[in-house]
Order: sequence, then structure tokens, then C-alpha cells
Amino acid sequence: MAATNVKEAFEKVTEVFNTSAAQGLDAAFQFDITGDEGGIWNVIVKDGVCQVQEGTHDEPTVTLTMSAEDWLGMVNKELNPMQAFMSGQLRVSGDIMLAQRIPELFSF
Repeated sequence: MAATNVKEAFEKVTEVFNTSAAQGLDAAFQFDITGDEGGIWNVIVKDGVCQVQEGTHDEPTVTLTMSAEDWLGMVNKELNPMQAFMSGQLRVSGDIMLAQRIPELFSF
């Protein structure tokens, strides 16, 4: 079932989390989703456990900024994340290599 709004997509993050891919990982992902349907969320992955919180993390390992429309497009596999990054639709700051692991950590 496709996500229809940003909040719904973040509520599913723990359901689609791949614990085996996260072994040994200690990271904080900050998602800054812009636009009317946007918001700010952080996802903390530590010791194979995933926590999602609304709001800003004090020290994110990586920050991803995109529009609500683009976030939903990526979650629903309608927008390729690498193409979004290369075209400027997705901006990444911090550990870009960690950002590339998102598809293996979260199987939307």
C-alpha cells in the first residue's frame, strides 16, 4: 500500500526497518521535509533498533532535505533517490555514504 502523506510514511519506518542490515550501526538520520505536507523527523538506529521521533535531532549523522512530494515519490518507489540527488531534488549533508544505505535499512 502506497503512502499518501509524509506522516503516514514516517509511521511505517519501524515496520519496514531491516534489523540485520543495521547491526553495529549507530546513526541519527534527520529528515527535513519541506512544503505544506512536510515536517521534521529524525530516525535513530542503534544496536539493531530503530526509533522515529518528530522534531530535530541535536547531532544528526546525516541530514536529508526534500519536498513532501519527492519524499513520497521515493517511499513509493516512483522517484529514484540517486536521480533526485543528482537533480537537486534531494539535498544531503553529513555522512553521504550513510544516506546511500537507507534503501537497505528501510524497505518501503
